[in-house]
Amino acid sequence: MLDLHGRLAFVDCLDCGLRLARERMQERLAEANSGHPRIPTDAEPRSPAPDGDARVDESALDEYRVPGCPRCNGVLKPAVVFFGENVPRPRVERAYARLRASDSLLVCGSSLSVFSGFRFCREAKAIGLPILILNQGRTRADDLASLRIDAECGEVLTRTVSLLGLE
Repeated sequence: MLDLHGRLAFVDCLDCGLRLARERMQERLAEANSGHPRIPTDAEPRSPAPDGDARVDESALDEYRVPGCPRCNGVLKPAVVFFGENVPRPRVERAYARLRASDSLLVCGSSLSVFSGFRFCREAKAIGLPILILNQGRTRADDLASLRIDAECGEVLTRTVSLLGLE
């Protein structure tokens, strides 16, 4: 498995490249904003969106402090590829190498709307690998798939792991 577009579990410094656990960054944010009246405390329920976003009153941002990198004080960013950014070339090359060494390709929870993921389906088809797509709704590679399952990924994968006795 390769996190092609990164993971929200980490933040990266744009200046020196230091990678921090997102949990540590959350602690640093809480410390820097401990007296902020509009920032939820640990006792308050939170419901962030799947992409990590949360609704915050814009006026709350005026006094909000975002700490810099602990090494160089540079700007920190979630370790994900945002729309408009490119997947880093070394990661793409690793993905192609892993694909060529595989017996099949499994796509979970992606519409493959952007080329960064779709290109691996095209490559898998070109080299004769079977492609299994597990996603709710249509994908850009439906016509390339050997098997297509229209279902919720977490539910299907959890059940599969259980049926295989891999829990």
